[in-house]
Amino acid sequence: MKRTAVAVSAVALLLPLAGCGGSAEAGDGSTVTVTVGYQSKTINTVTAGTLLRSLGSFEKQLNALDDGITYKVNWQDYATGAPITAQMTAGKIDIGSMGDFPLLLNAARGKQLNQPTRLVSVTGYNLRGGLNTIVTAPDSALADLEDLRGKKVSTSVGSAADGTLVRALQRAGLDPEKDIEKLNQQPAVGASALSAGSADALSQFVAWPGLLAYQGKAKALYDGAELDLPTFHGVTVREDFAKRRPAVLDAFLKAQAEATDYLGEHPVAAAERVADATGLPSEVVYLYNGAHGIATFDPAVKPQLVAALKEDVPILKAAKLTGDVDVDAFVDDQYVKKALGAEYAERLSSAPPTAASEVWPKGADETRTFKTPAELLTYVARHKDGVRAAYVPDATTGTLWFADKAVWVADGEQLLPFLTTATAEAYVAGHGGARVITYDEALERAS
Repeated sequence: MKRTAVAVSAVALLLPLAGCGGSAEAGDGSTVTVTVGYQSKTINTVTAGTLLRSLGSFEKQLNALDDGITYKVNWQDYATGAPITAQMTAGKIDIGSMGDFPLLLNAARGKQLNQPTRLVSVTGYNLRGGLNTIVTAPDSALADLEDLRGKKVSTSVGSAADGTLVRALQRAGLDPEKDIEKLNQQPAVGASALSAGSADALSQFVAWPGLLAYQGKAKALYDGAELDLPTFHGVTVREDFAKRRPAVLDAFLKAQAEATDYLGEHPVAAAERVADATGLPSEVVYLYNGAHGIATFDPAVKPQLVAALKEDVPILKAAKLTGDVDVDAFVDDQYVKKALGAEYAERLSSAPPTAASEVWPKGADETRTFKTPAELLTYVARHKDGVRAAYVPDATTGTLWFADKAVWVADGEQLLPFLTTATAEAYVAGHGGARVITYDEALERAS
């Protein structure tokens, strides 16, 4: 009988890592170490990383192979996708997960070093781009993108959040290279810089914007969903590994599908699991990964996501981070199609859930859903001491946000939430009689 062991995760990039493929005879068979690179706090990848590891689904699928091999899974945790790519192209990580922009760099670097990689599945996505947000300090006078002119903006160059920053500035008529001072920083460093005042704004990916807003350390300045361009994270694999160990990759993709289904069926429990593993507040995890969260999880490689990936290439080329990338050659969905079988077509055609308002009551293992933000406010006003978290979708983009951190507008009998002051004021300007009100005023009106 084959056994599966879990190796201790290493976080230091320079530690020696055991790559897959080397096997040593052990008893009646060989031993193979599969090294998986993931980003525990980039919670849009949990179905290929944090949650998957917590559930033990990959190890169970490997056990089910019953091929006489003892498999060891070596989980490697990183803050961003760049070091995962470095280790993959060095032959030290077999399977990795990262965002769309890092995926393109993964493809380019793999081809450059003759260590080709392939995008084999998707973890989570947002069809409008809401996974990335630009935030500023809670007491900042900055109100819109134009206010960033001449300011210091922290981001991680080459990341999806950097792509959002570049596109947003360009649409606002600003030159990303000349009109701001871009600080290339890791997310945690950028968050500290924002708090210390050495950065005026921060453009980052999940879960940093939501975390900082939840902690009262930031407010949203720009919702990435305003771009109306899909953003996603996905799973990449070394091509030689996929060809040499197709059964292992198949086991991984089946396990990813199991983790995806678990998240969909038990969103609160999944949020708690991820929170326990990462130290992130459960309320923040649920903002992104909940039943109506910012991210939708599905391993299918949807055509609109591939199309968006192609639109990302010029942004990276303009930043001189890569040359041309053959996206069609990089995307290889044959493995996930085989792993999921007949259900793949159903997943491919599935759509994100309809936007809704949610309350997570204290002590509850499930949330309550409301048709309108006003109905949610009525509930919160009547149960102020019994609410763990309340979430509302932006009135224009549908991006979920914390109700007490949203910018509220009263328009007749309507109470409308917005992520940012700019979008709220834009709505007010186009609707006579509408006005911005405080959260407390919104609660009072709804009670």
